[in-house]
Order: sequence, then structure tokens, then C-alpha cells
Amino acid sequence: MTTKKTKKTKKTRKRPRRLALQLGAPAAALIVAASGTAAHSAQKPATGLAAYYGQRITWKDCRQGPDDEPGGELDRAGAQCAQVTVPLDYSRPTGRTTRIALSRLPATDPDHRIGTLMLNNGGPGEPTLGMPLQIRPYMGRTGARYDLIGMDPRFVGRSSPIDCGWPSGMWIRSAGQDRAAFDRQAAFQKDLAERCSRRHGDVLPYATTRNTARDMDIVRAALGEHRVSYLGYSYGSYLGAVYMQMFPGRTDRVVLDSAGDPRRYGPTLLRGSEAPLERALRVWASWAAARHRSYGLGATRSSVLVTVRRIVRAASDRPLHVGSHQIDEHVVPYLVYLGVGSDHEDARAAFSATVRVLDKAARRMAVAPTPALEETLRFVLDAASSRDVSPAAAIICGDRAAPRNPEVYWRDVQRSRSRHPLFGPITDNLFPCAFWPEPPREPPTRITGDAPALIISATGDTATTYRGSQALHRLLTASRLLTVRGAIGHGMYGEYANACVDGKVNAYLESGKLPAGNPTCKG
Repeated sequence: MTTKKTKKTKKTRKRPRRLALQLGAPAAALIVAASGTAAHSAQKPATGLAAYYGQRITWKDCRQGPDDEPGGELDRAGAQCAQVTVPLDYSRPTGRTTRIALSRLPATDPDHRIGTLMLNNGGPGEPTLGMPLQIRPYMGRTGARYDLIGMDPRFVGRSSPIDCGWPSGMWIRSAGQDRAAFDRQAAFQKDLAERCSRRHGDVLPYATTRNTARDMDIVRAALGEHRVSYLGYSYGSYLGAVYMQMFPGRTDRVVLDSAGDPRRYGPTLLRGSEAPLERALRVWASWAAARHRSYGLGATRSSVLVTVRRIVRAASDRPLHVGSHQIDEHVVPYLVYLGVGSDHEDARAAFSATVRVLDKAARRMAVAPTPALEETLRFVLDAASSRDVSPAAAIICGDRAAPRNPEVYWRDVQRSRSRHPLFGPITDNLFPCAFWPEPPREPPTRITGDAPALIISATGDTATTYRGSQALHRLLTASRLLTVRGAIGHGMYGEYANACVDGKVNAYLESGKLPAGNPTCKG
């Protein structure tokens, strides 16, 4: 998942009612064309949606019970929470509805208030309700001049969440070493899709980015704002671009951090990241080799890479035992995929410790996971994380159709394996989308135009690649691309702790003026 989450696109970086309305127009008139023009270009809401746009928000405490610590943190910070009602199906606004959960951290300098900044954590499917508390410290003095809005997208977090009841967590897997392994994990993916269909088949067609963008515009209107500013990470950048396309003229200052190529977003979103992943793996291997006395993985880069290959081969012979977990050839490469995505010292140290544990397990030694590896394995393998990753699959599969024939993926895996033996079987593998109960009801949004935005990307991003951010920059002709040169990371503003990046973003959020050219910061 573009994965700031399909890795869990953002999770992995940090790991951490019914309205009586009258339908007076054909359903098609309520759906914005794939080009993003026409229907929503004016401020007047589409026919049948006026009552949604005109609803009033009732703000209240965020904490929902004695064990709700995230809600308690919001309350202690002075935030408030609310719910907004939206149509389940925008082509039938008089039909079923659903509720969208919001948080608001008000501006602390209301006399100099700039406006409202809507936030998205990425994913897709990443809860965003608590994000205002994370973002305000990054903003410096500018943060006091914005109302910060966290919005859990439909079917995520507190917004009528879906949980497919999966027997394990993350569905991104390696195809394995041979056809038998591919067939096993294809059956695994098919089972995941069928579980989602049984539990949530009635709402899965409406779990889409375009519907989330429509929800955002209702929230904008309910907040009383003519225009809103926006900050999105990873998939959140795609969501922001879709919103700008579907609702032109309704954004002010837009920051799209770690953006990908919107034309590649969908069930094959990981393709194209093989080369950045391999470069990041080599850079990490050099780092680990320089610390051979600490980790024992090899005294040269090539010997560290040999250790990684030995671990992968051992897992293909039979699963590795790490504490109470069994880690097979589908999961071990994914752990490497996750581990190389940051050049921060603590991240490299944690991944090196993980590889040391896996190396011992590959030599069939009894070994316990480090705390960081235990947390990752629980996320990847434990059924409890089904609730975290189900919405991501639903949104990706609802946005763009995937090939239905497993043979297509098998051929792609075989072609990529020769060039990218470790990462190709991950990036070309199938997702549950190959077995999704029905195809998307709308085509993807075509991103183009001259809406202003500041795009941020690290040249070594392994999740949403720098090349993808360059592509989005070319599509949004009035945008600027802030390049973080030489950095390996996903999520640059605030999270990467780069003063140059933070300063340029905050200057834009304060002044509303994009840089004259495309600036560069050193990673």
C-alpha cells in the first residue's frame, strides 16, 4: 500500500442518521466524471446533497470511555470531536447513510487565524483522528494559526470501521520461490477476499478514494469553509490530488508528502519500487558491515548481502521459528522490504537486530524476537491486526480493477525474478483484489491541471518513489517539487526531522506562496 502504509503504507513508518432527501436528478449527474471536471466545479452542491452540505456539526469530548487513551489525549490538548453524516452511495443520496468521525484542534491564535488544515495519515485506511496532535508541533508558530482537522475516512477508525475477520494481518506477501509457493499464497489471498465479501459485501463497493473525497467536501461545507488547506502523507497525497481534481477551487494551501504517480496507484502500486529498494538494501548492508562487531552480519557489504540471501533461502526450505512465530518464504522477504525503508540510525539499528535474529533462526537456533520484531510480526501475522489492514485492501480494490487470472501475476513474477530476485516476487505478486467480489463502480480519477500544491519527496523513498513524485509534479503543472536529496525515508515533513524541509513547508503554510522554483534539501 503506498503503501506511508502499504507498507502499512503509514503505519509501518511509525510502528507506530438518516436524512430525508429528495433525489431530483439522474444518478450519473451526481458522480464526477473521471476527468474530474464539470459536476463539482461550482460551490453549489449537486442535486440531492444540499441537506448533507448544510448540516451543523455538534462538537463534544473525544474520549469515548475510560480505556480510550487516544480520545483522552485529544481532550487534554483542547481538541473536540464530532460526526458528520454522508451518503453511503452518492448516486442514491436518499438511501443509506454512514458517519464520518472528525477531530478539531482549534487555532490558539484566532486573531491571526489563516484557516482550516485538513489532514490525512495515508494508508489507505490509516486512522487520522489523532493526527492534529502529531502535526501541530511540526508547524512551529504557524500551527497556532490553523484549525487542524483529523478525519477518519469512511470505514476506518471511528468512521463505521470494517474488519474482514482475517486470520492474519498484512496481506502483502512474497510469491515465494516456486509455483507451489505461489499457489499457496494465491489461495491465501483468495480466502482473504472471500472473508471480506461475506462480512462486508454490502458496503465494499463504496469504500473508495472518490467517495472519501466527496465526504471531505461535505466536511468542508459543514465546517463553514469556502476553501480548506490540506496535508496528506503517502496515500494521503493521492487522496489530496483526487480531491483537488474533483472539487477544483476548494483548496487553499496543499502539501502532498511522499507522493506517488497517481496513474500507478491501485493493486499494482508496489511495482517500480524494486530499484530504490535494492539501493536502500545495499546502503543498509554497508552500514551493518561497518558495525560487524555489534551485529555479526558480515564485515563487508557483500558478505552482509550474502547473509540476507542465506536467510531467504532457509525460509524457502522450511519456516523459521522466532519465539512463538513461524516465518515462511512469503513473510521473510517482506520483513526485508519493511526494514530498509529508512536511513535513520535507530531504524537501521532495529533492522540490523532483526536480521541478526533471523540469521540465527535460519541456522535453526532457538531465538526470541527483539521487541521491535515482535511488534512487526504481530502486525503482519496476528489476526488482531485484521481491523487495521482490512480498510486498506477494501479501498485499493475498490479504486481500480485488478487482473483476475492468477497466471498473469505468475508470469509477471517470473519475469521480474530474474532482475529483482528478492523484491520482484513482492512487487509483482497478487493482492486480494485479484479475487474481489466485484469490480470498481467508477473509473479512477484522472489527475491533471494547474492547481497549486507543494509536493515533497526523498530521492531514496522505497514506498512511493521519487520518480512517482516527479510524475505527479508534471501532472499538476502549477505545483512545486521539494526534493530531499540523498535521503531514504517515507514521510518527510516533521517525521524525518529535517529543518530545511520543515522550514520550507511552514513558510508555505504561513504565506500561501509556493517557492519560485523547485527547491532542494539535503537528507
